[in-house]
Amino acid sequence: MSTSTSSQLRRCLLQNLGMVSYPVAWEIQRSLLQQRLDDPSLEDTLLLLEHPPVYTLGTGSHTRFMKFDPQQSSIPVYRIERGGEVTYHCPGQLVGYPILNLRYYEQDLHWYLRQLEEVIIQVLHRYQLPGKRIPGLTGVWVDNYKVAAIGIKVKRWITMHGFSINVCPDLQGFQNIIPCGIEDKSVGSLQQFVPDITIEEIQTQVMKVFAQVFNIEMILSSSINF
Repeated sequence: MSTSTSSQLRRCLLQNLGMVSYPVAWEIQRSLLQQRLDDPSLEDTLLLLEHPPVYTLGTGSHTRFMKFDPQQSSIPVYRIERGGEVTYHCPGQLVGYPILNLRYYEQDLHWYLRQLEEVIIQVLHRYQLPGKRIPGLTGVWVDNYKVAAIGIKVKRWITMHGFSINVCPDLQGFQNIIPCGIEDKSVGSLQQFVPDITIEEIQTQVMKVFAQVFNIEMILSSSINF
């Protein structure tokens, strides 16, 4: 970790949004990104939240990884501008949307993906959980269960979308898809390994570790202008 003083660190505004519908969170991200495209000097932002049940597909996602007709689904389905295949969000899953200007970090998408994985791995380490990467795939696994997914969009080096950590969700919704298009590995949750774990404590750990990994000063914000 850098020995720079906080006055030298880039600032990042943290907003804990609670439970937010997918369309609302999507619009917040797009608004924050556009503001930074217009004015690249604006501070970075990290949104932490949960979603009601929803399926999302990346730009090039294949519907063959869905085991149901999206036109007949009782759960909303959105095709969005991130990379990756279909995934599922629901309560009990912590979602993080970093809006970062990578020109202040590294202009390298692989570096950014590995940094997001590193945040999650270090959070899991605080619970003595051996989070690991799998070569050729994106995300974090514990005992061959995928506990965190990552899908990003970057425009002119400004990021949106991000990561999700299965803390204590009902995993049933994942049974209706082939998550991230990976057929030979199961989805799991941190609750399987730490039964009393909560969203709130993982939020706190993510905030701390994200600041360390990205070498930034995290600023708690009661409101964000979007």
